Amino acid sequence: MKKILVLFIALMFTSCNNSNQITITKLEGSPSFANSKLKIQGINFENEKHEFSFEVKDYELGAQTQNDFNFKLANSGKGQHIHFIVNNNPYSAHYTETFTKQLKGENNVILAFLSRSHHESVKNKDAFILTQIGKGEEIDLNDEFLFYSRPKGVYKGKDTEKLLLDFYLVNTKISADGNKVRATILDSEFIIDEWAPYYIEGLPKGEISIKLELLDEKGDLIDSPFNPSIRTVTLE
Repeated sequence: MKKILVLFIALMFTSCNNSNQITITKLEGSPSFANSKLKIQGINFENEKHEFSFEVKDYELGAQTQNDFNFKLANSGKGQHIHFIVNNNPYSAHYTETFTKQLKGENNVILAFLSRSHHESVKNKDAFILTQIGKGEEIDLNDEFLFYSRPKGVYKGKDTEKLLLDFYLVNTKISADGNKVRATILDSEFIIDEWAPYYIEGLPKGEISIKLELLDEKGDLIDSPFNPSIRTVTLE
């Protein structure tokens, strides 16, 4: 039976139904970048590719994030960057303000946000853009959205000890008496009521399934695009 754990600020919760004792803990010690901004300058289509031009303010792409926590998380050697997510698929990381992408969907919902070098998103109202392009049926961008960000891919060595759990909320908030996020990691469930980064510990080696769900105040799944999000990562 799954054990549902409610996550409160600065407390760590343990799922007792897994021999590795999977836990998630709020990550603290990252610079806030409260004044950092990301703006879209233009989108051009040529030779079957889209060129995206952004403007970044009060944030240095390519710099290593200076953190106050003293443990290791998977980190990009190329530094701070932009997470670029299309239709809630796994993101691509970009280290310059201009880059090209080949988009396959008829309609593409695009979320881009500033990311620290250890892939933690910058969570302020000016640090992201949400738009859509294409000729297909559009969705309402005023809906409540939860976008999956981390963990992602394959983890090796020391990087398997702590995995960043991070997601991006748009047009919604979570709280103890409002909407919440349910994170299911293998067979362990955690209820999250604060939008913050977390790190996961106690994971076994092998394939790890992760599902994120945006829930209403009654605990029901909110009917919105890309909800829930399901990923598999690998620990070697």
